[in-house]
Amino acid sequence: MSETVFVFDDDCGFCTWWAEFFKDRAGVRIVGFSELGPDLRNRLPDGYTTCSHVVTDDRVYSCGASIEEALLRSGPESVLRSVVERLRRIGPYRAVREWVYRRGSTNRAFWGKLLSKTPPVRRGDGGTDGE
Repeated sequence: MSETVFVFDDDCGFCTWWAEFFKDRAGVRIVGFSELGPDLRNRLPDGYTTCSHVVTDDRVYSCGASIEEALLRSGPESVLRSVVERLRRIGPYRAVREWVYRRGSTNRAFWGKLLSKTPPVRRGDGGTDGE
């Protein structure tokens, strides 16, 4: 794999909104859970459907780390990355990041009223990693 992929719940309008946001701004390819082929699925952790993921050639970022990484790739990276690197030095930062992610994730229905995009039509062909 030579490109970065954002893997998300393509049955969720809120998740689809974020995926499209990252596709447009971070230059990632987006692949919904329904489109996962075996190669990409095998790189994801067990229980992968509980959160989003950013998959690069050498690493998989999951849950809050996936959103953090996608955001770092979405804008003025040098400014954001230096802020995140400082935050990572604060002991509870990662736990807070994941807590915030879970709060957003468990309240997708609410957030979807504010930010939502129609999920893509599922092909139903067993998945080919979005190709």
